Amino acid sequence: MTKEHDETSRPSDPSRRKFLKGVGIVGAGAAIAGGLLETELRGERGATVAATANAPMSGTVEVALQVNGERRAVQVEPRTTLLNALRNHLDPPLTGPKLVCDMGTCGACTVLVDDKPIYSCLVLAVDTAGKKITTVEGLGTAEQPNQVQAAFVADDALMCGFCTPGFVTTLSAYLKKNPQPTLDELREACKGNFCRCGTYPRVFEAALKAAQQKA
Repeated sequence: MTKEHDETSRPSDPSRRKFLKGVGIVGAGAAIAGGLLETELRGERGATVAATANAPMSGTVEVALQVNGERRAVQVEPRTTLLNALRNHLDPPLTGPKLVCDMGTCGACTVLVDDKPIYSCLVLAVDTAGKKITTVEGLGTAEQPNQVQAAFVADDALMCGFCTPGFVTTLSAYLKKNPQPTLDELREACKGNFCRCGTYPRVFEAALKAAQQKA
């Protein structure tokens, strides 16, 4: 067997040098990512992080949240979700967004981040520092509800109420983008929200009525 044949037929296992080189690249990437995260939280988003670039984040961090037009500071663990921070770490708390599935499938925890609906149970509080957060409480009040809230009450578009904040938040954002939607468009907009009570017909009737009032 020739040397050339032996080298071409041998399996191409990674050498120790290549392995160590790859580990070095991964380690450098992790260090850079850690440094960027700390810089982003401290500088651009105004959060104080009790960690260094060379150590994993642990303990608690102070995060400045811009919620419903107010600056609200919370002390949370880095792994704390936005939903948890709003409901359990603010004083007074914001309990409009509901903890139901905690898996991003029901939409009861929907809030607006920079005017876009998101599942707050799937987003870390530290990732929303410095962004504009709007919960259902920030859309209107009992004395001055917005059009969607008023239409939900007038058309009895709720039963148990757990899904209601998510629907109201999602529809309020969508009607700003599309003030004259069709029924099919409303259904598509709410495909991330689930109602176990089955009040969908009245939800969409209320949304159409709210759209007419906005026109």
